[in-house]
Order: sequence, then structure tokens, then C-alpha cells
Amino acid sequence: MKLSTTLPYAADPRTVLETAVAWERAGLDLAWVAEAYGFDAPSQLGYLAARTETLLLGTGILNVYSRTPALIGQTAAGIDALSGGRLILGLGASGPQVIEGFHGLPYAKPLARTRDVVEVVRKTLRREAVVHEGPTVTLPLQGGTGLGKPLKLLASPVRSRVPIHVAALGGKNVELVAEIADGWLPLFFLPERAAETFGPALEAGKAKRDASLGELDIVAGGILAIGDDQAALRDLARPQLALYIGGMGAKGRNFYNDLVRRYGFEAEAEKIQDLYLSGRKKEAEAAVPDELIDQTNLLGPEGFVKERLAAYRAAGVTVLNVDPQGDDPASLISRVKSWL
Repeated sequence: MKLSTTLPYAADPRTVLETAVAWERAGLDLAWVAEAYGFDAPSQLGYLAARTETLLLGTGILNVYSRTPALIGQTAAGIDALSGGRLILGLGASGPQVIEGFHGLPYAKPLARTRDVVEVVRKTLRREAVVHEGPTVTLPLQGGTGLGKPLKLLASPVRSRVPIHVAALGGKNVELVAEIADGWLPLFFLPERAAETFGPALEAGKAKRDASLGELDIVAGGILAIGDDQAALRDLARPQLALYIGGMGAKGRNFYNDLVRRYGFEAEAEKIQDLYLSGRKKEAEAAVPDELIDQTNLLGPEGFVKERLAAYRAAGVTVLNVDPQGDDPASLISRVKSWL
């Protein structure tokens, strides 16, 4: 099992990226750089490519709407070249708040868009003439000036195949990931309920999977902190869970709220959302169940954290993604790395 972290995206990027450089020395295998509607991820990964030697570099995630598929392929080829073949391309559909609110693009056909983007990116990296006809992408463009023609990437990529990981939570999305992606990026993964929640979708996707893709990587984890006061450590996770379950999306259109309901916390999910959307954020945080916190994070005494590591491994997780908290995160990374 590899060890990764998702770097904060609302802080000073120079400080955050230098932290990643230090964590590479502590044994971190992979750093994900998020984008959301903060600083762009590719420019930060270019910096990390120059400042690190072995650290795998992941876009975590680039949305599939705001860049053309060919540009995503160009970007992947560029970062992979700068890093000497260390990129993992993380993609996802994001959500209508970001795509329509920030980018001004219709949040339409997310499954079809994801498939189209993955296919075009792979053609681009193989230096094939990029010809594609899908539900959301047609290359060359039909209409326009009529002068468009099939083109292939001018430069020669370091690798003709960069691993593509896709973020997904819903059944059809997870099925698509299991069919076409190299890896899966689920958020708030609960190992003990993964089989019943995601199993049918994963199996349906794997039944259509090209054998050349190999086994599907699963990247999951949570906030990491070790200590005896488990009640206090749980408070580290409450704000994030309350935000996502309660405030990410509207009533009836919140992927994370839907997920927690599928885990069996229907009443709790509804209460958290009602509190959060009414502005009672602290009450929403307090309403997050201890059981949900414990099972979607790595918070508690050393023995408990080791038990959680075993649970993630048993559920098929191949990359443990952690958010280390405490006075010495580098030491914590080194410590957990020794257990993997």
C-alpha cells in the first residue's frame, strides 16, 4: 500500500509545496494537488516536478469541463515530461456549483463527458491523430471554418500511457471508473460498508474492463492523528464532514449527503444538511456521528489507527490517502509509512 496526501489548496502555495518536498524525505509516495476554484493544479505540479525526485505527482482533481480534452492531454504530457514520468492524472466531473457557477459552462452529461475526455487524453498521449466522435466531443470540429484537420501531439511524451484516476461516488460513475480508469478516487470511503455500497457498480464496470488496464487502484483514507483523547481528535474531522454532507450542493442535489445516506446514516445526513443550510454550522458539526468519523478517518490511539489501516487494506485500498494533523506531520507520515 502506497501513502499519499492531498495538499491544502487555500493556503500559500509556496509554503504548501515546500511541505510536500519535506514529506517526500519522510517517505510520502504521492502528493495530490487539488484545484477546485483555487490556484490551478498544473502550475503547482510543475514546481513540484522540479523540487522532488521520487514523489509521484497527482492532479486531484482536474475537472473534465473547463479544459478541452486535448489540452488535458497536453498538460498531462508536459507534467509527466518535467517529472520524468511521475504523473498520475486525476480527473472528475466536479459539480454544478463549480462548473456552472465558476466556469460558466453547462454541467451536462458528466458520464459521457468523462468517457470522452479519457479516450481523447489517451489518444493524445499515444501521439495518434486525435479523431473522436462522442456525445460531448467531436474532433475535428464539425462546422466552424471547415479548416480543422486531425492533428497529433507535436512533442513525444515520456510515457504513452499516464495512469488516469477518476473521482466518483454515484453508482453509474463508479461503474464507469471500474470500466475505463486506472484508479478510483472516492471521498469519505468507509471500508466496512464499501462492498455493499459500491460492490455491484464495481463488478459491473470490471465486467467490461479491458484486461490491459490491470487491476483498479483505490485511493482512500482520511484525516490522520494519533493520540489517546479520541473525542478531541474527532473534532478535527467534524468541520469537513459537516461542510460536505450539509453544504456541498443544494437539498436533493448533494453527492456526499447521498453517500452518507447509502452508508445507513439517513436521519443524521438530513439533520446535518438542515442545520448547515440554515446557517447553524457548529450544530451541524456536532451532529456528525462519532461512528461515521471513526470509520472514515484514522483518528485515535496507535492501536486503533493500525486497525483502521487493516480495514482499508481489507477493502482493497491500494493507496492510503491521509491528511496528517499534529505538531510534526512529517514524523507522523514516517511512522505510518513503516506500518504499510
